[in-house]
Formats: sequence, structure tokens, C-alpha cells
Amino acid sequence: MTELDIAGQVVELVRQLAGPDAQAEVTVTRADLALTRFANSFIHQNMAESGTAVRLRLHVDGRTAAGTGSLLDSDGLTALVERTLAAARLVPADPAWPGLTTPAPVPPGAVFDEATAYATPDERAARVRAFVDAAGGLETAGYCRTAYRSGAFANSAGHSAAGRTAEAAMDGIARTGGADGVARRCANRLGELDGAMLGARAAAKARAATDPVELPPGRYEVVLEPAAVADLLQNLAWFGFNGKRHTERQSFAELGAAQFDPSVTLVDDPLHASALPYDLEGTPRRALTLVDAGTTTAVAHDRRSGGEAGAASTGHGTPEGATFGPLPHNLRLLPAATGAIGGHPTPVGPTTGSATTDGVLADGALADADTAALVAGVRRGLLVSDFWYTRVLDPKRLVITGLTRNGVWLVEDGVPTRAVRDFRFTESYPRALGPGRVLGLGRQPVRQPDRVDGSWWEAPPLRLTAWNFTGGASG
Repeated sequence: MTELDIAGQVVELVRQLAGPDAQAEVTVTRADLALTRFANSFIHQNMAESGTAVRLRLHVDGRTAAGTGSLLDSDGLTALVERTLAAARLVPADPAWPGLTTPAPVPPGAVFDEATAYATPDERAARVRAFVDAAGGLETAGYCRTAYRSGAFANSAGHSAAGRTAEAAMDGIARTGGADGVARRCANRLGELDGAMLGARAAAKARAATDPVELPPGRYEVVLEPAAVADLLQNLAWFGFNGKRHTERQSFAELGAAQFDPSVTLVDDPLHASALPYDLEGTPRRALTLVDAGTTTAVAHDRRSGGEAGAASTGHGTPEGATFGPLPHNLRLLPAATGAIGGHPTPVGPTTGSATTDGVLADGALADADTAALVAGVRRGLLVSDFWYTRVLDPKRLVITGLTRNGVWLVEDGVPTRAVRDFRFTESYPRALGPGRVLGLGRQPVRQPDRVDGSWWEAPPLRLTAWNFTGGASG
């Protein structure tokens, strides 16, 4: 049976076992995930998993319950319906039940590449080999992964949908003398991942990050590379543009307010890549502009949070929606257009990917011409590769604390002059991107993989007036 056949069979079983008044929605998702992992410059693990999951949400007699299963024969599907029905009889009443998604056209999904969906371990290993060879003898570690998903949705209101998608990602570090350099990227096609380019970039950055100096804490002008910007996007999405948190007044987002610099436009765009064209409730997905030229215009909703806010679902229903809220998982910071950015002139940088001719990154360690152009305009500041271990201190203002990693450099008169030891920072992400605080964006966004399968964050490098570093390597 196809995934759509399975979903329809579960809906029919609900009619038989729970009666015609029961409301049911069913998602069936097949996932084939494969990973080639390497450490100490050798592949040490090839793993793959394939499975099909069935999720049923049932509303009967004013009560709502959900259940999941993986047994696809008649007995397994019947057991899923029976235990979900039993759970529905035990839970409290659900007066906020938003009802089912009515029939609506579903758009085609993102680009689907069969070569990626059915990639072999040898094809992933070839990219790992290219990464390791390009590192020139440095110790390397990381992974190359491919993913294929196909799925279907059906409910008892007569709505149905189906889709499939594929994704590839690579994430690796190179290490020398205790210094790490990182390069990561995800794409619609495995063929778009250049292991040699990523390995060379990671190695060049590691070599440029040796013998770091320690600088005092304080507010520094910064250029954030796409890996660091991805952390901004993830936290803004989860804690700011979350419709449930917004309705509960736990979000910084103020619809209609100019909360960001005019150069900032944020779009959640699941159909851009790697996402099925419908959500867990069957709502068709589409691009959702969250910030338009600095003005906050929307937050993400599923049917429940949308009903509470008096708004429609934006196609962000997820399994964790009832507790954590609807989450944008595919956020894009749109790149700068040619010319002025946010009222600030965009410096013209080199096109070779090299930052300078006399700085510590002169060997090509600076990520690309975009980043080089932004760095060229900094009189004194920091170039930051990556953030990690970020945690929320103040959800309402979205104050985050975290650490830098994988390379920080002091920039003086447009030249990265010294590697810098890692910092702890404490910063309000919305404030850092506020009006007048964005000095420039690059023109070439880089899609960054997420730990959650099917999520990604796409951004160009970003130059900000200030970032609040609250502690150095010594405390």
C-alpha cells in the first residue's frame, strides 16, 4: 500500500470503531536516513535506518487523543485506532479543539532528487575522502548524510495530501594545535556538496586560529558567518515567531512594529527545500514572511494556536505543537540586494574568497567574498565563525547566553590580524538586529543543517554594530 492508502484505511477504521461523528486525522511518513560519520580522518561508522510511522489524532465526544504506530498490517492499524480511542475516553474534555482541515489544494513540494534519495555509502564516502584530502594532513571529523521522506495525510473531513522530499548535508571540522575550523552545508542534491571545498575551508580556518590571544569582555562590532547566524535564526524562530508563545505574551514579537533593521527580511519557506508540502494537520504549506524590511508581520500558527489568536493556521502543525507551540523550521534571512543595505553602503570585497593580502586569513580561510566584503568595512571588531551551547535567559526579550567556537579573529582596519580565544556572550537577539544595528548583509546565503531532521537555516554573513561579550576564556 502507498502511504495515502494507509492513511485512508486508518480513517475508515475510525469510522467503523468510533462512529461517524468521530473526527480523525492521520499522517503516514516514511523516512530513509543514512549517515557516514568520520573521526581521526577515517570513516568509522556507516548507518542507515528506514521506517514508516503512522500518527492518528482522534477527537470524539469532546475529547482529543493521539497515538502512533509502525505496524502497517490490518491488525496493527486496528490496534492503533483502538488504543487511541481508549485514550480519548480517559483524557479531559478539549473545548479548544480547532476542528479538521477542510479539503484544499496542496502545492507541489520542494525539488526532489532521486540520486540523493537513493545515495549509496560509496557516494557519501567519496565526499568524506575529498574533505579529508583537502585538509592537508590535519585531523578531521564530521559526517555526510542523506535523507529521503515520503508521506501522506488524510482526515475524516475528506482532505488528503501527499509528497516526497530529499536532502543532503555535510558538517566537518579540521583541527591543528588545539584550534578547530568548521565548514558545513546542506542542499537539495548530494551533488551540490563539494567535500574538497568544505575540507579546504575548514583546514584553512583551523590553521589561522592557532595561538589565539585573549581579549577583555565588552561590546564589539562583529561579522557573523552563516554558521553563527543560523543560531540567531533558530532561536528567533522557536521563541519569538512561535504563535503559542505570542498568544501567551511570552514572545518579543509585536505585529506591525518596526522591531528590526530595515535590511532584515525573514521568511519561513519550507517549500524552498527539504520539506513536505503539508503539515501534521494537513494544512498546505507556503512561504510565510515573518519580518518584512524590519517590520514584524506574522508569527507561525497551527490550527489550535491560530484559533486562540483569531487567525488561520500558517501550516506549522507539529507533534510538539500542543505543548511547545508551532515552530518555523525553515527560516531564511534574505540576502542583501545590490547597493545600499539598511541605509549603509555595502563595501565591495574581493571575489576570490580571500580576506586580505596581509592578515592571518590571507590563505583563504575567510569563508567567501561576501564575508570578506563585510570584514573590509570593520575598523575594529571581531569575526565570529560559530555559536554553540546557547541557552535562553529571558524568553520575553530573547536574551541568550552562549559560547563562540571554531574560530574568532580580531579585525583591525578591515584586516583579520589575530586569532582570539573563545568568548561567552549574553545578548538579546532581537536587539542585536534592531533598527540601525545591522551594518551589512552578504548577497550569497548558505543553508546550514540543523540537528533536527528536515530543519535548516539559510543566511548570508551578517555585520552588526555590537555584540555583548560577557566573559573570556579565563571566566
